[in-house]
Amino acid sequence: VTFLEVEPPRLSLTVTHHAGHHLRLQWSCAYVIGDDVVCVPPGSQAAGRVPRDHAAERDLLIGPEVLDRVTGLRISVGGRPRIVPDQVLSGLDMLTFLDEVLPALEKDAGVDVMVMGDPVDYEEAGDAPLIRLSVSESATSASTPGATDWFDLDVDISVGGESVPLAALLTALTHGDDHVILDSGTWFRTDQPQLQDLRRLLDEARALQDDPDQPLRLTPYQVDLWAELVELGVVDEQSERWAATVKALGGSDRLPAPDAPTGLRATLRPYQLEGFQWLTFLRRAGLGGILADDMGLGKTIQTLAMILHTRGAEPDGPPFLVVAPTSVLSTWSGEAAKFCPDLRVTTLGQTSRKRGTTVADEAAGSDLVLTSYAVFRLDQEAFREQDWSALVLDEAQFAKNHQSQVHQCARRLPAPVKLAITGTPMENNLMELWSLLSIVAPGLFPNPSRFNELYRRPIESGLAPERLETLRRRIRPVMLRRTKEAVATDLPPKQEQTIDVTLSPRHRRIYDTHLQRERQKLLGLLEDADRNRFAIFRSLTLLRQLSLDPGLVDEAHAGIGSAKVDAFLELLQPVVAEGHKALVFSQFTRFLATVRARLGEAGIAHEYLDGRTLNRQAVIERFKTGTAPAFLISLKAGGFGLNLTEADYVFLLDPWWNPAAEAQAIDRTHRIGQDKHVMVYRLVSADTIEEKVVALQQRKRELFSQVVDEGALTSGTITADDIRGLLSVDR
Repeated sequence: VTFLEVEPPRLSLTVTHHAGHHLRLQWSCAYVIGDDVVCVPPGSQAAGRVPRDHAAERDLLIGPEVLDRVTGLRISVGGRPRIVPDQVLSGLDMLTFLDEVLPALEKDAGVDVMVMGDPVDYEEAGDAPLIRLSVSESATSASTPGATDWFDLDVDISVGGESVPLAALLTALTHGDDHVILDSGTWFRTDQPQLQDLRRLLDEARALQDDPDQPLRLTPYQVDLWAELVELGVVDEQSERWAATVKALGGSDRLPAPDAPTGLRATLRPYQLEGFQWLTFLRRAGLGGILADDMGLGKTIQTLAMILHTRGAEPDGPPFLVVAPTSVLSTWSGEAAKFCPDLRVTTLGQTSRKRGTTVADEAAGSDLVLTSYAVFRLDQEAFREQDWSALVLDEAQFAKNHQSQVHQCARRLPAPVKLAITGTPMENNLMELWSLLSIVAPGLFPNPSRFNELYRRPIESGLAPERLETLRRRIRPVMLRRTKEAVATDLPPKQEQTIDVTLSPRHRRIYDTHLQRERQKLLGLLEDADRNRFAIFRSLTLLRQLSLDPGLVDEAHAGIGSAKVDAFLELLQPVVAEGHKALVFSQFTRFLATVRARLGEAGIAHEYLDGRTLNRQAVIERFKTGTAPAFLISLKAGGFGLNLTEADYVFLLDPWWNPAAEAQAIDRTHRIGQDKHVMVYRLVSADTIEEKVVALQQRKRELFSQVVDEGALTSGTITADDIRGLLSVDR
């Protein structure tokens, strides 16, 4: 047997630099045998010709204390730390190892270090990343009227003069990496606020594009997103058209604002002048928007002033197209004749087939063409063949359903500018707001599913309140809204009072019997609320009718009477005796018929309006100029388009879960021109579904307020839980 002279083992480390900023560490125990060095990998069982000193190896593999500066260099074996024999480092672990650990190991007499490959001189950047932005005309920019106008967005980032690949930076930020290493070895941390903001904004911009895989693009409607990007960096270059449009849309370059047109036979209030100037700016810039002033503030006169001004500047331009509910067409034509007599106005109340003329024939020589939503939908091809200066959607909530034909007709009409005029741009949920924006500002939120994912679900669920503020900022440049409380300070006060009406004992028994039966039916239907929506609302409507008068549901109960009608007459009689006029609203024409009969018995003169009224305008004028103190109106037929400031009392006989419908009804009289105190009575049947509807109304008011009026956050959809709440019994 030959015994070799073997020295005690030493700790050996081979450091290999690899491309892509990776470092491989290979540890071993080195035995010196004469002039040879034999390296035994940690944990190896092969002895070879080396008598192993396992105890000494175990002590070596505990490793120097300096290794604790980089996590992951050790593992636990039998409760004791051991060096990982072969591993690859990258990122901050690699940088820390090279900067702090390797120099210490090279000075350690008990460690043999061998460095292989081409070392890179890694150094942390001394300067913060510089973000440069540029916007240029896109090759895919809109070439047809009404199409989305895109601009290409380029983002260049550099550190110390060295370019930072945008894709690599965004990937690092998305994956939560805390650093980025450049090819030169310069590196910087990603926990800087401006980089996190950049990622958020670019993610939003890409998510809102029609095709997220395409290069980054913006439209002028995204001026607010652009403004936030500019706060992060330096603008290198931008298209002159982009710069001018964005500057103006951002509100910093709208002067000189035009004066009211000389042919306007009305004096605009200050806020109306501002609205006219805003609409005029949008028209000049080729941009769309939503005039969402509170009801009764004169949105029609502001729009007519813009049309009159444009016609003066462009006398040979194509006509404007205003689409409105049928009941409002006479209001538009009347106000145009009164305030803008120089405008040549044509009203298309029938389809081309019924008129016997084409849209082009009627539009020739016109400055303004008025038509209804029904005619617009039925004659959509003919309207698309005509050139228009702009499309104006009055009471634009008629186009709030993006799956409806009216919405599609408005989107497809090739008008260079599209404007929505409505006091209620959103009634039930945020997708209604998206629907209007997709018409007037198609590049702002192009994709409904991504809008739903980014904004609607997080906001309505209350899980991401920060998205609410982002949404407000995004829509602010394209929506102008003023409330009566803020601008119409000369309007007389409006007082609202809820009157609880107690059902008679017989009425109560009938209601409770039906409630129990409908509750059992509805709770089963709610298992699939979407599929059973029609049946659910049919049952809810039955309960609402029962809250008013059991005779509405079963003629056998006609003799029981209605406590609500009794309460209404008690309130109305002193109003009539004092010489006031009142508007009386209900959802149900059959209930209004009951009220009419009781008014006749009481000898109280009245006028009546519902969707079947043929001589609508004559009835309205008769109430305005006549002596009848009461005007009975179905909420659907008279909730908008009426100016009835002759009345100063409003009776809402039954609540509706859409509070905007009630607000529109009230604002038939509480609007510009009213000089009397307005009193509003809401009659609610106590301990019935009506009380639950009133509570649901409040939730919907808060949703509208949080987005449009910047109020508090809550949910606004009618969910299955909402319906269960409507069916609950508190007594």
